Amino acid sequence: MNFSSSKDESLLSLWESVRRQMLAGRANAGRCRLVGNNLRTYAELLRSEMDRRELNYNPINWSE
Repeated sequence: MNFSSSKDESLLSLWESVRRQMLAGRANAGRCRLVGNNLRTYAELLRSEMDRRELNYNPINWSE
Protein backbone atom coordinates (compact mmCIF):
# COMPACT_ATOMS: atom_id res chain seq x y z
CA MET A 1 0.00 0.00 0.00
CA ASN A 2 1.36 3.37 -0.99
CA PHE A 3 0.41 6.43 1.05
CA SER A 4 2.84 8.83 -0.62
CA SER A 5 0.11 10.73 -2.47
CA SER A 6 -2.16 11.02 0.60
CA LYS A 7 -2.61 14.31 2.39
CA ASP A 8 -1.18 14.63 5.89
CA GLU A 9 -4.65 15.06 7.37
CA SER A 10 -5.82 11.86 5.69
CA LEU A 11 -2.94 9.88 7.15
CA LEU A 12 -3.65 11.18 10.63
CA SER A 13 -7.33 10.36 10.22
CA LEU A 14 -6.51 6.83 9.11
CA TRP A 15 -4.17 6.46 12.10
CA GLU A 16 -6.93 7.47 14.51
CA SER A 17 -9.26 5.00 12.81
CA VAL A 18 -6.75 2.23 13.46
CA ARG A 19 -6.53 3.35 17.09
CA ARG A 20 -10.33 3.18 17.46
CA GLN A 21 -10.42 -0.30 15.92
CA MET A 22 -7.71 -1.50 18.29
CA LEU A 23 -9.54 -0.06 21.30
CA ALA A 24 -12.82 -1.61 20.17
CA GLY A 25 -11.13 -4.97 19.85
CA ARG A 26 -9.63 -4.62 23.31
CA ALA A 27 -13.07 -3.71 24.72
CA ASN A 28 -14.42 -6.95 23.22
CA ALA A 29 -11.80 -8.97 25.12
CA GLY A 30 -9.74 -9.31 21.95
CA ARG A 31 -12.54 -11.01 20.04
CA CYS A 32 -12.66 -8.36 17.35
CA ARG A 33 -11.43 -9.94 14.13
CA LEU A 34 -10.04 -6.61 12.95
CA VAL A 35 -7.38 -6.50 15.64
CA GLY A 36 -4.67 -8.76 14.42
CA ASN A 37 -1.69 -8.99 12.15
CA ASN A 38 -3.43 -7.31 9.22
CA LEU A 39 -4.33 -4.23 11.25
CA ARG A 40 -0.84 -4.07 12.75
CA THR A 41 0.76 -4.35 9.31
CA TYR A 42 -1.49 -1.58 8.00
CA ALA A 43 -0.64 0.57 11.04
CA GLU A 44 3.07 -0.01 10.50
CA LEU A 45 2.80 1.22 6.91
CA LEU A 46 0.93 4.31 8.09
CA ARG A 47 3.43 4.92 10.88
CA SER A 48 6.34 4.63 8.49
CA GLU A 49 4.88 7.23 6.14
CA MET A 50 3.99 9.57 9.00
CA ASP A 51 7.55 9.27 10.35
CA ARG A 52 8.92 10.00 6.88
CA ARG A 53 6.84 13.19 6.79
CA GLU A 54 7.75 14.01 10.39
CA LEU A 55 4.09 14.24 11.43
CA ASN A 56 3.13 14.39 15.10
CA TYR A 57 0.94 11.52 16.26
CA ASN A 58 0.31 9.45 19.37
CA PRO A 59 1.77 5.97 19.14
CA ILE A 60 -0.52 2.98 19.53
CA ASN A 61 0.32 0.76 22.47
CA TRP A 62 -0.59 -2.71 21.18
CA SER A 63 0.45 -4.51 24.36
CA GLU A 64 -1.97 -2.97 26.87
